[in-house]
Amino acid sequence: MTAPLAHRADAAARETPFQPRLFASPPPAEQILSRLDTFDVILVNSSAGKDSMASLDLIAGRAREQGVLDRVVVGHADLGRVEWPGTVELAGRQAARYRVPFFVVSACEPDLLGRVERRGKWPSPQQRWCTSDLKRGPLRRLMTRLVRERRERGGVERVRLLNVMGLRAEESPARMRKPVAEVDAGASNGLREVTNFLPLHEWSEQEVWGRIEASRIADLVHPAYAAGMPRLSCCFCIFAPKAALVTAARDNPSLARNMPASSGRRAIASG
Repeated sequence: MTAPLAHRADAAARETPFQPRLFASPPPAEQILSRLDTFDVILVNSSAGKDSMASLDLIAGRAREQGVLDRVVVGHADLGRVEWPGTVELAGRQAARYRVPFFVVSACEPDLLGRVERRGKWPSPQQRWCTSDLKRGPLRRLMTRLVRERRERGGVERVRLLNVMGLRAEESPARMRKPVAEVDAGASNGLREVTNFLPLHEWSEQEVWGRIEASRIADLVHPAYAAGMPRLSCCFCIFAPKAALVTAARDNPSLARNMPASSGRRAIASG
């Protein structure tokens, strides 16, 4: 057991496809987990962090039971310099344990720090351009590739893609308000229908770590957790508490010293 865990406790289906939009209220996760075979592509978003790990283990296990593990892929949005060291490689190793394809995507230059320098300010909860520019945009381009490849194999006109994310309700009021599943109108088009799915939405952090501990990737937890980080994302995430920012600066001193001169840098330095 790793240190971070020790202290934390086909045709027939298509005739009646599952359509999330028909539900008056967000469908419970089980309604989708039990019908993964109705989706053509299952994309698991991975940061290599705890929620991504639990999501991957859950989705891979249920997909295997339904005979559709070959539809599962893992996508990682590389954040560049602000990524914790070893994150990209770790996400790939986690995917390899389940024998599913792994893709790394990234935004065009500049990276996050370059964009901060150009804009003269950091992203904020009200202006989360870091998520749209560095994660959502690149991952949508991956969706385009996956949909094209699936259509080239034939048998389907409009690809149904399940976009799996590890967001949980207890993380923030905004995430609490998110539905477990919904069709993403912005990501959908005439060639694809994208359904965003949050299988861990109702899970507690304890349940997440419990799932990881019992999984085949229990030994692939990023050391940032042992260092005291509550989440694995951008080293200096705008949503991170001050203590986490101080920890990130301590463990990544060169990055901290070279951050753009902005309110974000001053906040870390004053810690």
